[in-house]
Amino acid sequence: MNAITQEHRFPCDNCGSDMEFTPGEHLLTCTHCGNTEAVTEGRSRAIRELDFNSAVRGALAEAEMEETRVTQCPNCAAQVEFDPDIHATECPFCATPVVADTGAHRHIKPKGVVPFELDERAARKAMVDWLGRRWFAPNGLQEYAKKGRKLDGIYVPYWTYDADTKSSYSGERGVDYQVRQTVVRDGKKVDVMVTKTRWNRVRGRVARDFDDVLVLASNSLPRPYTDALAPWDLAHLSPYSPEYLAGFRAEAYTIALDDGFAEARTVMDNTITRDVRFDIGGDRQRIHSVDTDVSNVTFKHILLPVWMAAYKYRGATYRFVVNGQTGAVRGERPYSAIKIAIAVIIGLLVAAAIGYGMAQQQ
Repeated sequence: MNAITQEHRFPCDNCGSDMEFTPGEHLLTCTHCGNTEAVTEGRSRAIRELDFNSAVRGALAEAEMEETRVTQCPNCAAQVEFDPDIHATECPFCATPVVADTGAHRHIKPKGVVPFELDERAARKAMVDWLGRRWFAPNGLQEYAKKGRKLDGIYVPYWTYDADTKSSYSGERGVDYQVRQTVVRDGKKVDVMVTKTRWNRVRGRVARDFDDVLVLASNSLPRPYTDALAPWDLAHLSPYSPEYLAGFRAEAYTIALDDGFAEARTVMDNTITRDVRFDIGGDRQRIHSVDTDVSNVTFKHILLPVWMAAYKYRGATYRFVVNGQTGAVRGERPYSAIKIAIAVIIGLLVAAAIGYGMAQQQ
C-alpha cells in the first residue's frame, strides 16, 4: 500500500523521478539522482482555525473540503490513502492483507502538519532499543524487528479544539483544625490530637480559554498506544502542504468532528474542575455543581507523524508505533516462555538458597 496519491507526487526538475520529503529537513529529495528542493509552500502562512458550529451544520466553505481515494482494512478498519497503481498489500496498522477498492472519502482538509523529524533508520533504532530493554521479549522478535521490512511512515489524523469557557460553581470550603481528645489505648487513657474540618458554603466563577486541545481522530490503534506517544510539540506545526506527504502515507479520520469535541469537553471539564478546587481554596473542597458556558469554539484537522511496524512472528501479530517527532515508542509487550521459565527457576533457586542460609544460622 503506497499512499502517495497522485496529488502528492512531485517530479524532480532534474530527472523527472519522484521526490520524497526528507525527515528533519524542510526538503524534498529525488529518489533517483539525489536532487533536493526546499519545501516553502505555505510555511509563512498562518494556520487558520475553522468555526466548529459551521462545520457541524455542514456549512463549511467548499474550499475547506476535499475528496481522496482510500481503502479500508477489513480487520482494523483503518482508512489509508492509496495509490491507484497499487492493488494489494498489507495494512500498515495490523499487517492484514488488503485489496484496494475505489472508495472515496470526502473530508475536511488538513490545516496543519507536524513534519517527520526522525527518518526510518532512527525510528527503527528507537524501536529495537525499546524491545532490548524488555528482557522477557523473545530474542527472535528483536532480531526480526532489527532486520525486517522497513517501518511505514504514516501521518495520523487529529483534531484540535479551541474554546472560551466561563463556569459558575457552588460548593463548600473545608478548613482543618486540631482538637484534643482522650482515647483508650492498651487499657490506658491518653490524649491525642484529632483533625476535624469546618465546612462553609461557597459560590464563585472561573474562566479559562483552551487552546489546541488535542484529540485523536482515528480508531485504528489502541488508545494506550497513541496516548503513550504524547506529548507532541505543536509549536512545530506547519501549515499543511502536500509536499510533506511525499513518500509517506496519510490516514483519513474516522472519528467525526462532534464526537471528537465530546472527548475534548471531557479534557476541558477535568481542567475546569481543578480550577474550581483551586478557587474554592481551603484545605478541602466539595463541589456541588458546575455550570459551564462554552463559546467561540474553533478547530483544526491536523496530521502528526508516526512510524509504524506490524510484524507477524510465530503466528502472532506484534504492533509498534514510534513518535516521528520525538522517538517515543509504544507497542505490544511480547513475552518469551523460555525466558519466563528461566526467571522462575532462578527465583526458586535464590529463595531456596536464602532459606538454606537462614536454616544454617539457626
